[in-house]
Amino acid sequence: MVKAYLRYEPAASFGVIVSGDSNIAYDSTGKLLLAAALEKVGVWHVRQGVCGKTLAPALSSTSRGPALAITSIAASPSPSLIASGYADGSIRIWDSEKGTCETTLNGHKGAVTALRYNRLGSLLASGSKDNDIILWDVVGEAGLFRLRGHRDQVTDLVFLDSGKKLVSSSKDKFLRAWDLDTQHCMQIISGHHSEIWSIDIDPEERYLVTGSADPELRFYMIKHDFTRQEPLASEKKTVTSDKETSYENKWEVLKQFGEIQRQSKDRVATLRFNKSGNLLACQVAGKTVEIFRVLDESESKRKAKRRIHRKKEKKALKGAVEMENGDANVVAEDGSCPVVTVPDVFKLLQTLRASKKISSISFSPISSKSSLATLALSLNNNLLEIYSIESSSTTRTSTIELQGHRSDVRSVTLSSDNTLLMSTSHSAIKIWNSSTGSCLRTIDSGYGLCGLFVPGNKYAVIGTKGGTIEIVDVRSGTCVEVVEAHGGSVQSIAPTPDGSGFVTGSADHDVKFWEYQTIRKPGQDAKHLTVSPTRNLKMNDDVLVVAVSSDGKHIALALLDCTVKVFFMDSLKFFISLYGHKLPVLCMDISSDGDLLVSGSADKNLKIWGLDFGDCHKSLFAHADSVMAVKFVRNTHYMFSVGKDRLVKYWDADKFELLLTLEGHHAEVWCLSVSNRGDYLVTGSHDRSIRRWDRTEEPFFIEEEKEKRLEEMFESDIDNPFENRYAPKEELPEDGATAIAGKKTQETLTATDSIIDALDMAEAELKRITEHEEEISMGRNADLRPNILLLGLSPSEYVLRALSNVHTNDLEQTLMALPFSDALKLLSYLKDWASIPDKIELVCRVATVLLQLHHYQLISTVAARPILTHLKDILHARVRECKDTLGFNLAAMDHLKQLMAQRSEALFMDAKARLLEIRSQYERRFEARSETKTEKRKRKKQKKSDSEHVWS
Repeated sequence: MVKAYLRYEPAASFGVIVSGDSNIAYDSTGKLLLAAALEKVGVWHVRQGVCGKTLAPALSSTSRGPALAITSIAASPSPSLIASGYADGSIRIWDSEKGTCETTLNGHKGAVTALRYNRLGSLLASGSKDNDIILWDVVGEAGLFRLRGHRDQVTDLVFLDSGKKLVSSSKDKFLRAWDLDTQHCMQIISGHHSEIWSIDIDPEERYLVTGSADPELRFYMIKHDFTRQEPLASEKKTVTSDKETSYENKWEVLKQFGEIQRQSKDRVATLRFNKSGNLLACQVAGKTVEIFRVLDESESKRKAKRRIHRKKEKKALKGAVEMENGDANVVAEDGSCPVVTVPDVFKLLQTLRASKKISSISFSPISSKSSLATLALSLNNNLLEIYSIESSSTTRTSTIELQGHRSDVRSVTLSSDNTLLMSTSHSAIKIWNSSTGSCLRTIDSGYGLCGLFVPGNKYAVIGTKGGTIEIVDVRSGTCVEVVEAHGGSVQSIAPTPDGSGFVTGSADHDVKFWEYQTIRKPGQDAKHLTVSPTRNLKMNDDVLVVAVSSDGKHIALALLDCTVKVFFMDSLKFFISLYGHKLPVLCMDISSDGDLLVSGSADKNLKIWGLDFGDCHKSLFAHADSVMAVKFVRNTHYMFSVGKDRLVKYWDADKFELLLTLEGHHAEVWCLSVSNRGDYLVTGSHDRSIRRWDRTEEPFFIEEEKEKRLEEMFESDIDNPFENRYAPKEELPEDGATAIAGKKTQETLTATDSIIDALDMAEAELKRITEHEEEISMGRNADLRPNILLLGLSPSEYVLRALSNVHTNDLEQTLMALPFSDALKLLSYLKDWASIPDKIELVCRVATVLLQLHHYQLISTVAARPILTHLKDILHARVRECKDTLGFNLAAMDHLKQLMAQRSEALFMDAKARLLEIRSQYERRFEARSETKTEKRKRKKQKKSDSEHVWS
C-alpha cells in the first residue's frame, strides 16, 4: 500500500508590528493607523495601542512568502477602504470594517512601489519596479490604462486638478506630468542630480515638492487649467512674441519655484504635507525628520518685505547707495508686490530625532487642540512611535512595541504542556500564548541564543552570547538569577531525560552538566530556582550543538571542526565520531527511540546517521542555503528542518523522502520547535515573525506532492515573465506611450480555456437542437434529453455564465488570448445578451475589446458584417436606456436627500441615524397596533364561545 501522511498548513503568524519594506498610513478618520506586517495589514487603534484587525490574503493564494510581502499602502478618502501593493505586483483592495478583500488587481510585473488615491477615492494610481504606472477604476474594479515612459522604478505619484492630471517621480531622475484625459505625457522635468525618492503637493495644490539625494528640496508652482491662458506674474517679463515660448508655457503644468537647503546629508525617503497644509515633513533615510512650517500668503509677503528691508539696510551700512550694479531682484521687489521666494514660504520649524532608523512617516488627518499635528513613525526595529508636534518642541505620546521583538528571533521553545512559547532575541525574552499568539510577558535579558523550560513550566533557563545562564520566573516575568557559566557564548542547551538538569555547550570548548536546586536568599521568605555545575567535559574545538538521547545513554556534540562526537552519558567515555560534513554542523537531533541521529550543516545537507554503528544512512541535499535547525517529531522518524533559504521542510527519515515544503517566512529561518504530540510546530526568523504550522486531517501522498511541485515550477515560469530569462525581452516603450492595464497570468489563461470550452459545448448543443428540430419536421418522434453538462442552462446562458465568472480586471487579457474564430462566435451571442439589463456593461466591454483587437480581420470578414451592424443598432439604444435609468435614480436619491435635510436639523451624514430611529419608532407602533388587533380578535372569539355556551 502507498503510505499516506497528514498535511501541515500555516495557522498563525505573530511578532511583527511593522515591516520596513512598506510605508504606514492613517485612515481617513485619523483614529486607525495602517501598518504593513510582512504579508498582513495591521489596523492599529492608536490610542488603545492594540491591533483591532489583521487583513491577510487567503491561505489558498498562489503567491507565498517573500512574493506576498506588502511594499506599499494607501488609505482611501472614503472610509474603510484600504489599498495594499505587494512584491509580486498585485494590488488588493480591503474593507477594513468587514476585514475582507474586496478585489485583487493584477497588472504590474514587479513590486508595487507607490499607491495614491485621487480626492474622491474613485481612481487609484500605482507605480512599480517595472517602470510602469497603471490607473485603476476602484468602483469598476478594473484597470483603465498603463502609462509608460520612465526608464527606472517609479517612486511616488500625486494627482493634480481634482484627478485630471498625474505627476510621477522615478529613479531615472525625471518628473513626468501626465494628462489622464488624453493619456499622454505633458511635461518632463529634469534638473535633479540623483534619484527622486518622494514628491507631494499641499492640499490647496499650490506647491509641489520633490526630494532626492541632493542636498536641497526642490519646489514647483502648479499651474491649473483655469489660469493657463494668462501667464503668471513672474512669467510676464519672459513671455515675448516668440511663438515657441508661448506654446511651451501653454502645456507647462509645473514651473520651478526654488530650492531650500536640507540639514541632513542622507537622502530623502518621504515628503508629506499634513491635512491642513501648514506643515511639511521631510523624512531622510536615517534617524531624523525635518519639519517645515508653511506660511500663508500674507505671512510670506511680510517676510519677503522684511528680507528686502534688511538687504537695503546692509547696503546702506556698506555705503553702497548707488544701485547701478545692484541686484535685479531688489529692483523688482522694490514695488508694492515683492517677489516671494521659497525661504519666505517654508521655514524650518524643528528636527525630530528617533532612537533608530526611520522607515516611514504619516501625518494624522486630525490633531489635538494643543498641538499643530500628530506624526506617526515606523522604525526599522519593529516599532511604531506617535509624536505630537508643537510650535517649539515635539513630544512622544505613545509607542507600540510590546507585540514583537526588536531584532531577530534566535530561539523558540515550547513548554511541556505546549501552552506557552518562549522566544529570545538580542535584548529581550518574550513569553507567548502559543495558540492565540498574544504576548504574555516581556523580560529584559542578554543576547539569548538558546533556552528551555524547567519541568513544571514555572521557570525557564536561557543561554546567552555573553556566556551567562539566566534563570527566569515565568509567572512574575522577572529574571531571578544570572549565573556566569562559560568563558564564551552558550551555543546550545539540552535537557537531561530525567528532568533533574541540563547540559550546555559553549564556544570556550567546554560542555557542562548542570542540576537544578532551590535556595532561599537571606531576608526573603520565598524560595527560588538556581543551578549548579556537576560535571565538565573539555573538547578540542568550539561546541556548536549538544543533543542528549531520550534514554539518557548517549550525548552527541557537534564541533567547529565539522565532526559530531558521541559519548556515553554516564561515564563520558568516547563512543563514535561521525564525519562527512564539509562545513560545521549547525543543528542536530536524536530520535525518541535513540536509533537515528540527524545533523544539519552549513554545507546545505542533512545527514541521517545510525547510532548503533555510526554509519551514514543517507545524505540529503536539503536546502538552498545553510540548514539552521532540525527536529524529530516525537515517537516517529519524521523530521522538520529550516534553513537560510526561508523554507520549512518536512521529511521521512526512513524513506529519505521530502514530504512537504512550507513557504511563509520572508527571511532566514533561525530556529524551530515541535510540540510533544507533533500536532504543530513553531519557527522563528530574521523577519522577526514567529509562525505556527498546524497538522490537519487532510492526507497526502508523496507522488502527488512531487507532481504538484513540478506544476508549480511550470506555472511560476508563466506567471513571472519579468524574471524569466528565456522570455523574449520587451523593447523599451516609446516616450509617453500607453498600454493595456492588465497582465497575463495563470488565471487569465484558465479563464480563456473555460470560455473556449463553453463555446464548443454551446455549439455542439445548438447543433443537437437543430438536428432534433429536423427530425420532428420529418415526422419522427424523438425526445431531446437535456445535456447535464450545461447545468440546466441554454447554450447562450451557459456561455454568459462562463464569461461572467471572469474577474473584471482580467477580462481584457482573457479576451486577448481568444482565437479569432472563437471571438466571432462570442460576438454572435452579444445581441442576445444585450436584452438583459444587468449585462449591458459587460456586453459593451466585450464588444469594445474584441473590436479593438480584431479590427482589420473583422472588416475583411464578410460573415461578421451582419453581426456588427446589428450590434451597432442595439448597443447605443441599450446604453442610453441604462444611462437614463441611472440618471433618474441619482436624481431621485438627490431629491430624497434634500427632503431629509429639510426635515432633520442635523447634517445629511447624521440623518442616517435619525432615519433608523424613525424606522424603529414606526416598527414599535406597528407592533403595538398588531398586538391590540390580536387582543380584539381574542375577545371576539371569547364572546362568541360564551354566547354559544349559553345557547347550548
